[in-house]
Amino acid sequence: MLTPRFPSRLSSVASLLLLVGAAGGLASIAHASPQPPADAKSDAKAETKADAKPDTQVDAKEAAARNETLLKDFIHYVLIDRADLAASTGQGLLDAKIDAAAFAKLVESSEGFTRFSRAISQGQRNHDIEPVASKLLKLYEDGKRASVRSPAQVTENIKLLTGNQQQRLYGYDRLREAGEYAMPQLLSALLQKGDPQLASEVRQVMVSMGRHAIIPLATALPDLDPVSQEQICGILGDISYPTSVPFLHQVREKSQSPQVQAAAEDAIRKITGVVNTAVTLSSRFTDLGENYYSNSPSLVSFPNDPNQLWWNFDSGAGLLMQAVATPVWHQAMAMRMAETALKEDASNAKAISLWVASNFSREIETPKDYENPAYGKDRREAMYYAVAAGPAITQSVLARGIDTGNTPLTRKSLAALEQTAGGASLWSGQGDRRPLLEALRYPNRRVQYEAALALGAAGPKQPFEGSDQVVRILGSAIRDASARFAVILTRDTSSDRVAGIADAFRGQGYTVLPLAAQLGEIAQPIADSPGIDIIVTDLPGTSTLEAISESQGSPKLRATPILALLGEDAYAQQAVRFSRDQKVRVARQGLSSQEVAESARQLLEASTGGPISAEEAEAYRAKCLSVLRDLAVSGNAILRVEDAAGPLVSSLPDAKGELKMRIAEVLSYINAKPAQTSLMDAALATKDEERIALLGKVTASARRAGNQLDTRHIDALKDLVNKSQGAEATAAAALMGALDLPKADLVPLILGAAK
Repeated sequence: MLTPRFPSRLSSVASLLLLVGAAGGLASIAHASPQPPADAKSDAKAETKADAKPDTQVDAKEAAARNETLLKDFIHYVLIDRADLAASTGQGLLDAKIDAAAFAKLVESSEGFTRFSRAISQGQRNHDIEPVASKLLKLYEDGKRASVRSPAQVTENIKLLTGNQQQRLYGYDRLREAGEYAMPQLLSALLQKGDPQLASEVRQVMVSMGRHAIIPLATALPDLDPVSQEQICGILGDISYPTSVPFLHQVREKSQSPQVQAAAEDAIRKITGVVNTAVTLSSRFTDLGENYYSNSPSLVSFPNDPNQLWWNFDSGAGLLMQAVATPVWHQAMAMRMAETALKEDASNAKAISLWVASNFSREIETPKDYENPAYGKDRREAMYYAVAAGPAITQSVLARGIDTGNTPLTRKSLAALEQTAGGASLWSGQGDRRPLLEALRYPNRRVQYEAALALGAAGPKQPFEGSDQVVRILGSAIRDASARFAVILTRDTSSDRVAGIADAFRGQGYTVLPLAAQLGEIAQPIADSPGIDIIVTDLPGTSTLEAISESQGSPKLRATPILALLGEDAYAQQAVRFSRDQKVRVARQGLSSQEVAESARQLLEASTGGPISAEEAEAYRAKCLSVLRDLAVSGNAILRVEDAAGPLVSSLPDAKGELKMRIAEVLSYINAKPAQTSLMDAALATKDEERIALLGKVTASARRAGNQLDTRHIDALKDLVNKSQGAEATAAAALMGALDLPKADLVPLILGAAK
């Protein structure tokens, strides 16, 4: 069992993370490499003549012939510009559910890849054919990848490395194409002692694979014998990629073998030019983890694949790989690097912060119903570790979310801070920075509300910068939480198509700001709105990029998602550019207005959690009113509930039931004329039990703040006192007493009772 090396809270949290890492099984994932579909010829051999079914064979032949005809027809119709027939025949191919490997063989055996590629390229430029053409191209590429990555194929291609020159070149190219997927067998072939020629050829393959070979080799490196470690250090040095450096420094420090140490140093010099021992191992792995967290393209082996590979090493079984979904793979690698850093230095706060942020991001980005093999089943939810880490660490995670415009991460951090922060910890954790206070100005209303709730719930006793904003934001949540605002940028403000898009958003409850070609043209409406939920651009490519850059540089819009509608050529250029940006989605201008609105909804869900729903708005109102009431009752001098008077007063007339009474209760604590008069107006506008309750709130206000009612209110009260009966009459009379009206107003009541 691991024991914390430092008695501090920080080191105990680090030890907690390390213990869970060991228990969670990050280093004990079973070998489950993705298997390609079985080759059709192998299936045929496996089936005996006795078991063969003639009808089934006939059906298979007919299906194969039909699929070949559909493929030929698809290519033919694309090339003669018959979009309707091309789309229907292409869809027929997709509906046939052809195995990816079988489809790749079909393409190459019937029409040939050149003609197929020409048809796909032409089809992708046609709006009606593009969806089908893109799916067929992906099916072909999946089939080619499945074939070359097959363990059986990798084994066969390794054997070719000791054949004649043509065989060696073929095997070499196929293994390079397989990339990481070939590493288990390649490492085994490298380390075997019986065939030095094969080992030499394998070494060349690994070096030529470049970064694809690094993590598998680095994963195995600590557990190999010294001779093998020397070999791996030499290969990593020849690959000469900076990702290897932390692992080489690690083996240099841990190894007892002078030969291994020298090999590691030689490799480091090849990569960096110098062996710098001033930087700690913990810092090196933290920095590498940061690169993984930022999803650096240089660290992703298969950027267009749905999965990346997660590596472990077993001294008996060798390299073990398992597929991890691409959206959560980089967080898993960041967490692994942070854990390695913490094993070297349990007091490394940056590593703990990186681990907590990565764990939050993993939870946010995990696909629905996906069980992540890189996250142990016995590990708890991410919030457990965040609150255990304490407010200083969570503040640093919050700062990360603010700096990157990552709204979901920012909200997770705020939820943790609300449970743990108080006193000076409300703004600790980032040197001179105050992330929690910065969150009050973050351009997303959910974040602003949640930051204000965290600060308000803490009930600060000392003034701080931005304290005047807290109560105003809490008040605005009561009034504006469910409001939605959209911006549409277009040069064609009078077109029916743009009008249809605007109407589609209005139909979803949005207030659409005036149409404009540039953000500067509607600067004032943007400033007057409580927040912009979505920006839609319908502009030429260059103008779209300018609008995106301007919005991301604006304090109020930098976290606002952008749906960019582009023509075919501009779409092809920009789709890849923004594929990793969660706040920007590129779509074609030919979409219908409803398709645009749906695409915007999906973008909002992915980037911010979607627009605030009616249920969420009600929850925010309830939380904000609860905090405002607590501040009012405590008489907090720093967070003055009077600052929320405006939105509370404007919300009271339209509020219903319990919400109306809760607003009224907070208003009864506010020493301001509009607060008391709005309460009286609300009481006079209703009747029965609700009037009695509201009269009680006016009475409470009068007892705390004195009489601030207008003459019309006094006259209405006198009339109410005279004409009402029962509990309502008593409530009205109590208000008259609390207002301390002239005694002359009381005499008619006494005389009337005597009469």
